Amino acid sequence: MAKTLMCTAAIWSLLWFQAGAVFAQGTTVPTSNVAPPLRIGSGDLIEVSVYDNSDLSGRFRVDEKGDIAVPLLGLVRVEGETAEEIGATVEKRYVDADILKQSSAHVIVFIAEYASQGITVTGQVKTAGMYPAFGVRMLNDVITAAGGILPTASSRVVITRKSDPGNPVAIEYNPDALTPVIPQIQLFPGDTIMVPRAGIVYVLGKVIRPGGFVLDGRQTLSVERAMALAGGSGPYAAMNKAHLVRTLGDGRKEDIILNVDKIQAAKAPDVAMKDGDILFVPTSNGKLIALQAITSALNVGTNIAIYRTASLP
Repeated sequence: MAKTLMCTAAIWSLLWFQAGAVFAQGTTVPTSNVAPPLRIGSGDLIEVSVYDNSDLSGRFRVDEKGDIAVPLLGLVRVEGETAEEIGATVEKRYVDADILKQSSAHVIVFIAEYASQGITVTGQVKTAGMYPAFGVRMLNDVITAAGGILPTASSRVVITRKSDPGNPVAIEYNPDALTPVIPQIQLFPGDTIMVPRAGIVYVLGKVIRPGGFVLDGRQTLSVERAMALAGGSGPYAAMNKAHLVRTLGDGRKEDIILNVDKIQAAKAPDVAMKDGDILFVPTSNGKLIALQAITSALNVGTNIAIYRTASLP
């Protein structure tokens, strides 16, 4: 009987322990993004308010060394400090210098203008510039504030952290894809987002939808795929005499004649297109087209639509 009771007690103890473990796991509070404290940097404008002492109050610009010139105290180091920490420092300095009494000393500091604490967005966005870093700022929020990405943007952005400027990180970001890729990455004051330009190929001439098509960087864009994105050939297209114009490393132009009909019929090898390539489909009754005439289709004055391939069928 005693043995049975001992076994029963052991089993109950084990069940209690497991239940406690499950409860502990179930009540774990997930970590959430926290707004970082904004710290002062060179160029920031600080407003110091000393209670009942307007002569000691004022606005002070942080110099290149990270100091501000405070009345009766001289230079006070503020770089890297928060507004609250600066207020406590100035208040203590006034009390230690017998300028203010401990009982009545009260200093409040506000940051009137941040010159160094924003998040910089550059590259292929509608409005590049510096954007405020107040509160929790996520990657998509900041890029949206910059007007969003341009059609010529790469599907990867580069983030450079202020805390680790020597190790920029490339992040997949493609909100226009059929399955949008929008990573939840928090940004901090002083960080930089650079949206590179993606490679672009052009399909022109007798096609249904001529224009530029962005290379998304994840898959090769071949001649056959480019023709599909362009909606296929138009009427009277000379598919057996298409021109692939490619700019070589030394700047010279290379004109390659392709039989697109054979490529689409799997009777000729497909050709991978490179950044800047022009695939030109002439008319069947056209005369020999000069290379200069093809490249002139990309004249500055010509409006050519740019399509992000990830959002096309």
